[in-house]
Amino acid sequence: MVLPTPEDIKKQRTSLNLTQNELARLAGVSQPLIARIEAGDVDPRLSTLNKIFSAFEATQKERVLAVDLMHTPVIHTHPDSSVEEAVDIMEKEGFSQVPVIENGVPVGSISSDRVVHSMTEKNTEKLSNMQVKEIMSGSFPTVSKDTVVTTISHLLEQSHAVLVVEQGRVVGVVTQHDVMKLVHKKKDNLN
Repeated sequence: MVLPTPEDIKKQRTSLNLTQNELARLAGVSQPLIARIEAGDVDPRLSTLNKIFSAFEATQKERVLAVDLMHTPVIHTHPDSSVEEAVDIMEKEGFSQVPVIENGVPVGSISSDRVVHSMTEKNTEKLSNMQVKEIMSGSFPTVSKDTVVTTISHLLEQSHAVLVVEQGRVVGVVTQHDVMKLVHKKKDNLN
């Protein structure tokens, strides 16, 4: 049986984005003990190692990533599309906003709020023939597939959606609704 080295423990803790305090709380030990184990100052009991690795395992199970939440294909519009086409997409899909994507790269967003605001500035007929790029807002924030749900939740406090990108190209989207569905999953896991 090969026991983990202090470096192994520290590496695992940091890969899970846990502080020493968080790991100590999850494992039911003190933070100074975690610090001494990681520094190699103390050889932990097998029962302590078991508690630490049980905490690691529980944390890994709790980690929900963008790839777990995202949905594809990403319904979007193009910057050269007409505003009318973008509105048709939003109405058909029941969305209040959609990303504007060109060649797989996010370049902006268009929302029902933005369309309504633009209607006050321009007549409706002129607006419907305008291109999306003439009234679009900034792009939704982007994250990688391995971004944790807590980071995504913070981004969703400021934005309607978060785009998931891989090698610079959009591969998925996460909305507030997708994150809220986790409430049901956690409840189901308790039953």
